[in-house]
Formats: sequence, C-alpha cells, structure tokens
Amino acid sequence: MSSPGPLSPLFRPFALAGLSLRNRIAMAPMTRERAPGGVPTEAMAAYYARRAAGGTGLIVTEGIATDAVGCFGDHVPRLFGPDVGDAWRRLVDGVHAEGAAIMAQLWHVGAFAPSMIGMADGAHPMERISPSGLAAPDRPFGRMMTEGDIAASIAAFAEAAATARSVGFDGVELHGAHGYLIDQFLWPRTNRRTDRFGPADRTRFAVELVRAIRRATDSTFAISFRLSQWKQLDYDARLADAPGELAAIVGPLAEAGVDLFHCSTRRFWEPAFAGDDRTLAAWVRALTGRPAMTVGSITLDVDFKEPSGKVHASGVAAHVAMLERGLERGWFDLVAVGRAMIANPDWARRVRDGDIEDLRPFTGAMLETLI
Repeated sequence: MSSPGPLSPLFRPFALAGLSLRNRIAMAPMTRERAPGGVPTEAMAAYYARRAAGGTGLIVTEGIATDAVGCFGDHVPRLFGPDVGDAWRRLVDGVHAEGAAIMAQLWHVGAFAPSMIGMADGAHPMERISPSGLAAPDRPFGRMMTEGDIAASIAAFAEAAATARSVGFDGVELHGAHGYLIDQFLWPRTNRRTDRFGPADRTRFAVELVRAIRRATDSTFAISFRLSQWKQLDYDARLADAPGELAAIVGPLAEAGVDLFHCSTRRFWEPAFAGDDRTLAAWVRALTGRPAMTVGSITLDVDFKEPSGKVHASGVAAHVAMLERGLERGWFDLVAVGRAMIANPDWARRVRDGDIEDLRPFTGAMLETLI
C-alpha cells in the first residue's frame, strides 16, 4: 500500500520543553522485569536502542522505582542507590546514538502488589504504603502514609529525577495512572485522608511532586505526567466523570510545570465523556493547553488488558489514519505505541515506508525475552 510519507503528521518534528523530537512516535512504557537487583542490563540497553534505531522519536522507559518501598518487584529497574548510574548512562547513550530522546518513567506502586494480578511478589516483599491504606475501595492493604512518609516519597522522586538528569535522560514521566500511588491520591475512593493531602485537595501530592522535580532539575528537563481513568483493579473506574472535574485535576498539574500529559486509555479512539467524540487526550489538551500523548491498542485488534493469547496487528491502516486525523485536528501531539512495538522494533520505519500490512503480530511469548 502507499506510504504515509514524510508529509504525514506522524513524521513532523515536535518541540517539547528543551527537546526536539524527530517525529511524533513514542515507545510506550511497558513493565518487563529484566533488571536483576534493579540494575539495568546490556540486554535492556540493546532493547531500547533497537526501538530508537527503528525510527521512534521518543522512548519512555518501563516504570522505574524511586525507592524500595514503592518498587513493584526485585527485577524492576531502579533510580536509587549508588550502583545504577553507569548502567543507566550506557542505556541512555545507546538510545541517543540512534537519534531518539528518552524519558525515565518514575513509578511508585503504593498499595499494590504483584500477587493482586496473579504474579509472584518477589523474594523481598515490602510493607506497602498509600494515602489511606487502600488498594481499591473497600480493599485495605498495607498502611496509611504519615506526613513524614509523604515528604520522604516526594524527596525520593525528586532525587530520582536528579539522578535521571545526571545520567543523560531528557526528562522524566510521573506514573500517575492505573491505581498506583499518585493515582491513589487523585482518586477520592482511595484517598480518604482528612489532612491537607485529602480529597478536598487531591492534586496536592502530585503538584508537590512536580514542583520538587522542577527544583531538582531545570526548565529544559521535560516532565510528563501519565494519567488514566481505569485502574489495575477496576477497569471501569472513573477518575473524572465530567470535563470540569478533569480540568480541576490537570489544570493545577499544568500550572505546577507538567510539559506533557500522557493519557492512558485501553482504546485510543474512544470518547472520554458522553455526548462528545473527543478522547481523553483531546480533552486534556484542550483543558490545559499543554501537549498530550495518546496511547491504547494502537495497530492491534485485541484491546489492551484483554485475556491473554495471540494478538494480531490488523486494521492497521485504519488506525494509522485515525492517528493522523487526531494529530491534524489538534487532539494530541504524540502517539505512544506499546505491544505493537515489542513485536516490531521498527514500527515507525514500517509506517513511514508503507510496510504496515506486514507488521509482525504480537504474542504473549514475546514478553518472555527482550527482543
């Protein structure tokens, strides 16, 4: 079939904070758990560099732990401790050598454990902390954070961001989605606090994180914020039921210094609110005036988080056309590709060159190795 070509909006450069991205295509963050002891490996470095070599403009890493208590598991990479800097520097340098930018996603799981989704909790399970000791409404887990815990967590995020900058990352993304720590503060059903971090000011924790990271870095260091309606333990959850409620969340974050909103949905094309065809990314962009990135089942015919099994990349041309249309309409500025880019490290090049009908199908077996 014909190629989208260099004039496609997918392949126009984009300026973000101090970055100049070569196109609008990003690699979405996907947990891989291939870092024994939390230290990035050469295989991880090669994995990310392959996606950069394949034409991707921006790499967003898998979630990286900011401290031990918020770490998902023993094989999740970390940005704390004296033994990780050199490994991260090699990984970042490898991505830059292939012409892409790279952001580190900072991740604290809060009141969540791998066993909640059928995974092993690891050799050293931690006591979990969260706003109100709730993994989900009416599901107690771990303990409620003290104000001292909150201050320590904010400091850990800021220190991780400073470390990321020191090893060459172009920015960080705060994982504020999917029912993890930041999202647990944002959602009143898991935030039952009565102090200044309670639901009456539910953005306070996230805003203080953004401000602390900005103080620890500088204005040219990009800050992305990932948000979602759905949670790991409740796919039907709603962070905001109406545009006004969404504005009350994203507005303060934009004012605090967020440069990019990464709007995580299970299907990138679905409307965010009844009566309007705009997606979550389109609404966030309109409400904040800040760039937005869309994500969710791009070039796949089985939705994100559907039952496991073989997932085929079909209807690809229709997805690419929708993405181009969304960019032209100003609904979003960047496009994050997940599982399809695990299957196809050169996804961006294939789309550019018109090879999209030959994309390899994603299968669950691909998650067993770093290819």
